[in-house]
Amino acid sequence: MHGITRHATLATRKRLSAASFVCRTCRHQQQQQQQQQRRQYSSNITPPPPAPPAAGLTALPSRRLISVAGPDAAKFLQGVITANIASKEALTRQTGFYAAFLNATGRVLHDVFIYPDIAGLGNAEQQQAGTRFLIEADANEAERLARHIKRYKLRAKFDVRLLAVDEATVWHAWTDGRHPVTTDSAMVTRDPRTPDLGYRLIKGDTAPPALDLETTTEDSYTVRRYLQGVAEGQDEIVREHALPQETNMDYMNGIDYHKGCYVGQELTIRTKHRGVVRKRVLPCVIYDEERAAPRELQYRPQEDGNHGPEGLPAETIPRETSIGRFGKKGRSAGKWLKGVGNVGLGLCRLEIMTDIVLPGETAASTYDPANEFMLQWGDEDKRNAVKIKAFVPDWLRKELQPTPTQ
Repeated sequence: MHGITRHATLATRKRLSAASFVCRTCRHQQQQQQQQQRRQYSSNITPPPPAPPAAGLTALPSRRLISVAGPDAAKFLQGVITANIASKEALTRQTGFYAAFLNATGRVLHDVFIYPDIAGLGNAEQQQAGTRFLIEADANEAERLARHIKRYKLRAKFDVRLLAVDEATVWHAWTDGRHPVTTDSAMVTRDPRTPDLGYRLIKGDTAPPALDLETTTEDSYTVRRYLQGVAEGQDEIVREHALPQETNMDYMNGIDYHKGCYVGQELTIRTKHRGVVRKRVLPCVIYDEERAAPRELQYRPQEDGNHGPEGLPAETIPRETSIGRFGKKGRSAGKWLKGVGNVGLGLCRLEIMTDIVLPGETAASTYDPANEFMLQWGDEDKRNAVKIKAFVPDWLRKELQPTPTQ
């Protein structure tokens, strides 16, 4: 009886071994079939937008404007945003600035631009300087932000109104860096988040500002943002999850550490003086598992011999997909936020994915330039995967590198 059982077991093992063995030729054919399936899958996806022009102008339909106007408008905003409503000289601002609304635990609710409404686009009745403001926010979250302001205004004397999409529009312009953007047809604010991002323009209608620049789509602006590591809106700055420092607001002129109290200030100040920000939003490149890692941060809308979407563009990757180590186990190295083509943004652990040395540490001990990272998503029977590499933009590296001691 035992002999029969043993014989049957050996026969079963042989059958399983024969079934699991795949010769090199068949394995190559299987890989080709998988690549063909991925190409067919990608053919149903809208191709990535072309590379942005060196200089351009685009409308930003993803952004909406909220009017806050009244005698107490400035005082109220001062107590709920991370930046200072007044200039460094304690004067009324004449141009816009970058800031955020936080919750009580110091997490980002909304990333915003705030502009002095000099032209009275939102409320022409308030004439006194410093009593009219326009808040630019994520279009999908603007109504929620307006309700948030109304809820906490209590007895403060000001009006809140969400402007219609054709009542005032937000534009973005950029040049080759040699000439500033100036026009009398719109209110112009230099984008303070990075040195080369460009200019914000607010206009009281839907017509393009009078500028001698190529008019392009918002995708061009989005690609430029991603390449410079700038997150925007609650699809990329996850509501009530992200700390302002994790989205680099501390280095993008979005936080004034010297102003008075505001909602969420306690954790923000504590993080600056006592904590170490180990995760930050960085620009990332995705590439195929069989390709060599890219050496440069470049947007390549068309597949080529070394980089590219490889049939799985960044738009198909679910938000907050975990970044893992390729071929190794260990803690998550971060999470994916959003992308287009072969580039996007990730919330990355600096000591794992970059060579940045964190404050109080002598070396990035866990960083190994030979390590590769990957994103995996989908069902078990249809698993998708791409490799991912994070880059530290020059403007951010200058801020993160410790100052040499004299």
